[in-house]
Amino acid sequence: MEQKKNYTLPIIMMFALFAMISFVTGLTNPLGVIVKNQFALVNWQSQLGNLANFIAYAVMGIPAGLMLKRIGYKKTALAAVAVGFMGVGIQYLSGLSNSFTVYLTGAFISGFSMCMLNTVVNPMLNTLGGGGKKGNQLIQFAGSLNSISATIVPVLVGYLMGNAARATISDAAPALFIAMGIFVTVFIVLYSMNIPEPYAIEEPKADKKDKYSALSFRHFVLGAIAIFIYVGIEVGIPNFMNLFLTAARGTDLHSGMGMATAAAGSLVGTYWFLMMVGRLIGGTISGKVSSKAQLTFVSSLAIFFVLIGIYSPLETVISMPVFTGSGFGLVEVPIGVMFLTLCGLCTSVMWGGIFNLAVEGLGKYTSMGSGFFMVMVCGGGILPVIQGFVSDYMVGYMQSYWVIVISLGFLLYYAQWGSKNVNKDIPVD
Repeated sequence: MEQKKNYTLPIIMMFALFAMISFVTGLTNPLGVIVKNQFALVNWQSQLGNLANFIAYAVMGIPAGLMLKRIGYKKTALAAVAVGFMGVGIQYLSGLSNSFTVYLTGAFISGFSMCMLNTVVNPMLNTLGGGGKKGNQLIQFAGSLNSISATIVPVLVGYLMGNAARATISDAAPALFIAMGIFVTVFIVLYSMNIPEPYAIEEPKADKKDKYSALSFRHFVLGAIAIFIYVGIEVGIPNFMNLFLTAARGTDLHSGMGMATAAAGSLVGTYWFLMMVGRLIGGTISGKVSSKAQLTFVSSLAIFFVLIGIYSPLETVISMPVFTGSGFGLVEVPIGVMFLTLCGLCTSVMWGGIFNLAVEGLGKYTSMGSGFFMVMVCGGGILPVIQGFVSDYMVGYMQSYWVIVISLGFLLYYAQWGSKNVNKDIPVD
């Protein structure tokens, strides 16, 4: 009788990589505050590291899928980990060389790694769990670690930064070392382990030419645009909240709240924590509430929250619990910031809702559509740059959230009208 293999250690490593995706991607938020001050940048320039990280998805999305098919899980994961170590290492070196260009290079290379890891970890966990309910359960547990990691990183880097006006990338070095250390550990463990390789053993099939594709479906095309916009919303809300909270007080467009970086990072961490809460809630009701209803509700609620954030007087404050650098306590923040933080509850379930609506009725074109969605993740880098430009040259921090309101309006349109499959005449069997 064949002995059942134990994949506990590789599963733990995949959990670690799931957390690392969020950790490394999340570094671009607090590092954006650092480079803005270190290199005397304006807001849109502070988002270029974020842009470099996410634009890599547009470049690497399809090649990463091809790598997975041709060389399998293990080699693709090992390559992704090596590239991730290199990218984070280059970001550390940018602090030593005091070079913004080197920092952007490191962020771009890190983006390659994050895209490759995203392509690997979900199907790998499903395979290690044996598929079915167990595989899905592993992915859900890993998703929770992803959210926890996103909660921790702005608090940790905010604490390391101390005074934002004097902080440099070198001050965040411990966080970068943690990332590189985990990459090294995972690489060694994965290299020494045997894991299932369904793609590697699958015989290639002759592809027949097909005049249709996922892009032949209007609701999928609009869904891909919605994913592009959604990732930009998810990233833009906390990024500009962090910039606003840590910017010095004044009377011009660039005026902020002058808050300590640790406290501001704590508030941003709360946004990501609420995303985890939202995912747990969404997971419990998804069997009873349609994706259309969920996306309609959270898009409408998010528009309401952001509008309150825009129009609430800065003088109207509320106390929120934060990590101040030496301990936990209450700090007064504009009530509008609290409502921006609450948007995490809304953005948490948007990806799943959009994906579900976009691939509905695609049949055999679903896998191709999933790969294309990974390319559209680059919106997480492009939309914040647009918001930064609006903030710098037009209306300031809080009014720049009109970019978010308009984007949420598109998601609401997609949920109500754009998600309808009007191409049911296309054969999908």
